[in-house]
Formats: sequence, C-alpha cells, structure tokens
Amino acid sequence: MHPMLNTAVRAARRAAAIIQRASNNLDHITPEKKGHNDFVSEVDRAAENAIIETILEAYPSHAILAEESGSRGKSDYVWIIDPLDGTTNFLHGVPQYAVSIALEHKGVITQAVIYDPNHNDLFTATRGVGAFLNDRRIRVSKVRELSDALVGTGFPYTRFDNLETYLNIFRDMAQKAGGVRRPGAASLDLAWVACGRFDGFFEFDLKPHDIAAGSLIVQEAGGLVTDLNGEEKFMESGDILCGTPKVFGQMLQLIRGHLK
Repeated sequence: MHPMLNTAVRAARRAAAIIQRASNNLDHITPEKKGHNDFVSEVDRAAENAIIETILEAYPSHAILAEESGSRGKSDYVWIIDPLDGTTNFLHGVPQYAVSIALEHKGVITQAVIYDPNHNDLFTATRGVGAFLNDRRIRVSKVRELSDALVGTGFPYTRFDNLETYLNIFRDMAQKAGGVRRPGAASLDLAWVACGRFDGFFEFDLKPHDIAAGSLIVQEAGGLVTDLNGEEKFMESGDILCGTPKVFGQMLQLIRGHLK
C-alpha cells in the first residue's frame, strides 16, 4: 500500500471509531443546521479533527480541504475530507454512512479511501494501481443494458433549482432501468458502483468532499465518471454520472435529453 494511502486508511479508521462510539448514544447528540436539510454534529467535527491530526502528523506541509473546517494551508498536495458522509442517516440511526478521504496532487486525485464502519468495508484506490475492497481487487459489473442495471441516485436536498429536471430524469430512469435506489451517502454509492453492487449512479449538486475519493475508486475499477454532460468537470460542477462502460453511455443519453 502506498504510504500516503496507508495514512489515509489510519485516519479513516480513527474517525470511524469516534463515529461508531457515538452511534450508541444518538440521544446525546445535538445536531446543528448548516442550511436547509444540511446538518452537522459534534461527531462530524470530532471525526474531522482526528483525520486532520493523523494526516498532518505524517505530512505537516500538506493542505487540507475538509467539509466542516474548510480550507487550510497551501501545497501541491491537498487532502479532501468528508468525515461523515451521510450525517442525516447517522443521526436517525440508519447504518448507511462512511468516512471519505482523497488526496489531490496538482489537481489530480491520486489516493482514495472510503470506509463503511457498519459493514467494515474498506474501499481504497491508488491512481494507476487499481481499486480494492478489503484488499481484494474490485471491478465494475459486467452489466451491459440499462434495463438490467441497478442505478443509485441522490435526491436534491439543499438546492431545488434543478428539481424539475431531476424528477424528469428520475421518472425516465425508473421506467428504463432495472431498478433505482437512493441510500443517502454519495461516497458509498460511488464505491458500490466500483464493486458492482450498483451499475450506475447520478446526482446533482454534490461537493468535492462527497465525490473526490469515490470518483477515483470507480475509475480504477474500470468505470467511467463524468459530469451530466459527459465532460470531466464533475469536481467543479458537483453534478456526477458514473457507471459500467455500457450502462454509462445509455444513462448519459437519457440524462442529456433532459438538460437545458
């Protein structure tokens, strides 16, 4: 394992330990509202602090871009951190959330970790080396037809200017895909595409910390990742589409038909 990836794994496991201890005492957590349908808790902040501390102990000159504390430092190396992706699920006791950590070097994601503590699923990737689930090499599924595909998605929850477009896409996707699911943690949705549990995924208006790690894991597993127009601007726009090579193309065609 690459030394920087190993550091990210240690940081993710440390954060997950904090999260899982707190999951046994949800009644004692006081969430705050950052915006409409956007929550944060002391657990998010404690997990994020543990990740940052672990990373900066190993690489003190690196920069940080974290969901709760924002940006710090300047470097060619930037760690993109979501300490608890799926906070709303976590606060309701729904066991679908994860820790997501990616390393960006000169604008390119090079290392990625997504850790699901409820199932002890550790997804990792190093650019050019491949994607892994608990040390086992993973590939996207072999599904070729959208009609056979299980597709993941995420509903708009903070901004609703794309809601009508999304609902039109969802309506068509529900009719043409083999099934559509909305588990509620985008990092895991991406990881599930990488290991073949989903055959495709799409969502509007995500943040870099939601998709940085997952996008590399999907790519290293043989999947395709773009924005909803088929361009490589998903980190800037937050609109993302990914899937197996064949399913991806059919999803892209469907989605493009609804975009203004």
